[in-house]
Amino acid sequence: MCGIVGIVGGSGATSSGAFTVRRMADMIRHRGPDGDGVWTDAAAGVALSQRRLAIIDLSSAGAQPMTSHSGRYVIVFNGEIYNHGDMRALLDRDYGDHAWCGHSDTEVFLAAIEGLGLKKALELSVGMFAFGLWDRRERALVLGRDRLGEKPLYYGRVGQAFAFASELKAFHPLPDWCPEIDRNALMLLMRHNYIPAPYSIYRGISKLRPGHFLVLSENIREPRVERYWSAKEVAEQGRLDRFQGSPEEAVDEVERHLRRSLEGQMIADVPLGAFLSGGIDSSAIVAVMQSISSRPVRTFTIGFAEAGYNEAHHAEQVARHLGTDHTELYLSERDALDVVPQLPSIYCEPFSDSSQIPTFLVSKLARGSVAVALSGDGGDELFSGYTRYALADAFWNKLSRIPIGLRRVSASLATLPPPDLYNNVAG
Repeated sequence: MCGIVGIVGGSGATSSGAFTVRRMADMIRHRGPDGDGVWTDAAAGVALSQRRLAIIDLSSAGAQPMTSHSGRYVIVFNGEIYNHGDMRALLDRDYGDHAWCGHSDTEVFLAAIEGLGLKKALELSVGMFAFGLWDRRERALVLGRDRLGEKPLYYGRVGQAFAFASELKAFHPLPDWCPEIDRNALMLLMRHNYIPAPYSIYRGISKLRPGHFLVLSENIREPRVERYWSAKEVAEQGRLDRFQGSPEEAVDEVERHLRRSLEGQMIADVPLGAFLSGGIDSSAIVAVMQSISSRPVRTFTIGFAEAGYNEAHHAEQVARHLGTDHTELYLSERDALDVVPQLPSIYCEPFSDSSQIPTFLVSKLARGSVAVALSGDGGDELFSGYTRYALADAFWNKLSRIPIGLRRVSASLATLPPPDLYNNVAG
């Protein structure tokens, strides 16, 4: 996790641009304790900065902001591209041996943009990332975000400046920053328990959508946002091209994909571990990690005295079975409550998922030993692990037996009463 910020116009076009972006980056220094850097071009009105958490290539060759080999592009990058080794080999094969300065994934990504173009480089990149890129020749700013939006990126106009940052708190040092709550975003929060992209809690500040990139040119006031990947299209293609093997072959295929994915995610020049709850998702991740690793994987879990909330005993059994180097910490109700006052500084906009407190606590526990930790997050969504998925499937199996004509009539009848009728009944 790193922190990136930048401004185009406004104070970026003055001598104070470097001071402003450094203050912005310092607001999110917790994202990158290992170093910082600033790059400015006052004539172009651009200032970029990054707080670095060094994971791959700990040397100065991996420091940012980073300039491309030709000098055309300057980037601030947050995240990791897991297949950068394959991308490096492809670039060496098709464009001759490149004069690499180090072995960071950011350097490879920059070279891919130069050699293949932005969109092709994004389509080839497998990982979690957000970045700000300044094209010195075209005098254009490019922002990009990974396919599923694992890494955050906010942007918007603040006074005369166009600014972007990994977190909303980084906007506070901007001279014209006057945040105004977006009431529509609050409505979305009540519906989803979080504020989905492209909205943010503040009016005029947006989140870049997952799988999209943004281009802001010198002569265009409003940025152009373009999609480079679609989860919907991938799902629809998967439905048309279904797996034809047996259940046993399906299990082998899932394990193959998990192994390939984790092999990339376990590439790091710093200590690495995993969160282990004892559930199916995190246990599967740790099992595959242990099969890949030549040493015991560091695993971490927190436990609670209340039996209904405690999963530590399951995690301990899994850890013992797999032979991991396991750390557990039992916490009291007071330990959890003490986190609540910190939530506004941990999350820069409202977020109502109850897992935020245990996630923070287990992250704090792991940070004492490792710099990177993998988890089973996303497994329930991918493999329909929540109870609601089974209930929806059972409901649909019954509903699908009703003739389609009768279903359409019933649906049309449900939409006849005005919405106020339902509101009055609810009241």
